[in-house]
Amino acid sequence: MPADHPPPSQTMRVGAAILGNALEFYDFTVYAAFATWLAKAFFPAENPSTSLLLAVATFGVGFVVRPLGGIVIGAYADRFGRRPAMTLTIWLMAVGSGMIGLLPTYQQIGVLAPILLVFARLLQGFSAGGEMGPATTYLLESAPAHRKAFFGSWQLASQNLGSMISGLIGLLLALLITPGATDSWGWRVPFLLGILIAPVGYYIRRNLDETMDAKEAHGSMSHVLSDVLANHWQKIALCILLISGATITQYFFLYTATYAISTLHYSQGWSMAANLAIAISGAIFSLVGGAFADKYGVKAVAIIPRLIVTLLLYPALHLVISAGSPLVLVITAACLMALHAMSSGAGIILIPMIFPSAVRTAGLSIAYALGVTIFGGTAQIVFTWIIGATGDKLSWVWYVIIMSVISALATLAIKVPETLRGKPRDAKPAVPLAAASN
Repeated sequence: MPADHPPPSQTMRVGAAILGNALEFYDFTVYAAFATWLAKAFFPAENPSTSLLLAVATFGVGFVVRPLGGIVIGAYADRFGRRPAMTLTIWLMAVGSGMIGLLPTYQQIGVLAPILLVFARLLQGFSAGGEMGPATTYLLESAPAHRKAFFGSWQLASQNLGSMISGLIGLLLALLITPGATDSWGWRVPFLLGILIAPVGYYIRRNLDETMDAKEAHGSMSHVLSDVLANHWQKIALCILLISGATITQYFFLYTATYAISTLHYSQGWSMAANLAIAISGAIFSLVGGAFADKYGVKAVAIIPRLIVTLLLYPALHLVISAGSPLVLVITAACLMALHAMSSGAGIILIPMIFPSAVRTAGLSIAYALGVTIFGGTAQIVFTWIIGATGDKLSWVWYVIIMSVISALATLAIKVPETLRGKPRDAKPAVPLAAASN
């Protein structure tokens, strides 16, 4: 860091780390929320269900390159530092978002329109795959030993912050412009707004100090990759299973807007209100989960709320459908999200903490990107297909339930570092992060 800059405060460190993740989920939530409009603009078809399926399939395309982004940028961060990796991803994400907002439609340029949309989603996916690892590792390496779960939970809170902003923008568009205007140009607005965060994010991130110990850096990026894949593949596999239930449940909530419009036939305004309520609940209770994990231990907070969500999910969705009230949907989804966010806010800390410092970012990036790609990237496609194949509005919930149980079992199997087993309120930092996992 340049000598004329004062050391960044903890607030700046947290803000810089979560900014990119917030933009990532802002972009993804916007795409999910506006899937029905993107389907009309880029995938016109006689059957609306086919058009929607193609749109959500393109949403999933962005996940295909997430593992590549995780591998390349994760290894880059372990070789050259967390800060340069974070400044790179913020620009890549903004370019992808801006492309979607500016693309001509199918009616204007034909088949080239969906091809360019796929390219933009690939760019977003590559950058998103590389964002989580460096940013989360930076947070943890900046955190006091007795508050690591709380600091780590800011990453999950930032995802919901991005969703909250997109939900608010979607709600404002629903209130301020007509459905015809939304079909014509309104859907572009949230994607174009995503560009604005890049200069701010770059300015903040370039002035951060570096948390990586240069002595622990490998000789090359290929050395980092060979080490993490050869010596830590079992940890990666276990972390992918841990992520599976959490990411499917997260995308269950992201699917709410599409579900409310296409299946329950609620208005755009109510679907966006549901997204907003879910995001607010998620942002708040992710932090609650992290704070509880520092006090009571990560496993208890990661598993107990997850199992409660699993038990309540089917009856809760049955209540939503039988009540026929959009307000019931909003309240129910927000309550379920609170439990999910507590679990995820605590559980995310386990992944980087079980990897040695020299391969921590690569291990987290690869595990997270693969887990989100395999399970999160296919979630909306699977949800839409299950409902269409069975004709049952509740059938897709069983997929979420099964994977949540698998996720809880994987969490149980992970060996928790001593620093994450719960601390008294007045505990002092005692064990550095590198020592906790080496």
